[in-house]
Amino acid sequence: MKISNTHLEGVVVIEPAVFGDHRGWFMETYNEKELLNHGIDVKFIQDNQSFSATKGTLRGLHYQLNPKSQTKLVRCTKGAIYDVAVDIRIGSPTFGEWFGIELTEENKKQLLVPKGFAHGFLTLSEDVEVQYKVDELYAPQHDRGIIWNDSSIGIEWPMDITPVLSVKDEQAPTLKEAQNNFKYEE
Repeated sequence: MKISNTHLEGVVVIEPAVFGDHRGWFMETYNEKELLNHGIDVKFIQDNQSFSATKGTLRGLHYQLNPKSQTKLVRCTKGAIYDVAVDIRIGSPTFGEWFGIELTEENKKQLLVPKGFAHGFLTLSEDVEVQYKVDELYAPQHDRGIIWNDSSIGIEWPMDITPVLSVKDEQAPTLKEAQNNFKYEE
């Protein structure tokens, strides 16, 4: 398992070792000990899966307020997505900055999105399945979002189309307007 830091503190890319032969392949998608060896101490308590039928579906940017904030470990098991994390920790030197990466069923990469970051993804193919682990249960009263095209963030989505959005995501506020109780701690 290869774990690579990004320019956003705590956001890491995980590349599982894949072992294949004439029968197919095998990989460990999660190894607590390996993550602990890299200083990542997260106890995941729930697995989620989403399906998006249409290329150009955008889900996000989502987060949950404290004390129900979530760390997510995201992977794409069918198709391809452009996965994004945005730093929303007030006082962070990278506040409002984003990191994006293509996660596909072929590259098998995963993105760890810690608490204090908004998360979203854009489907790059039809019939996409995304699976992710979380360390806190869904809490609707703490659920929040930021509009996907907030110019103050400036995410460079890889497709020049009008995305397919939920009503909730269509009506999400900007980062400046969004409710946020995350504080940066060095």
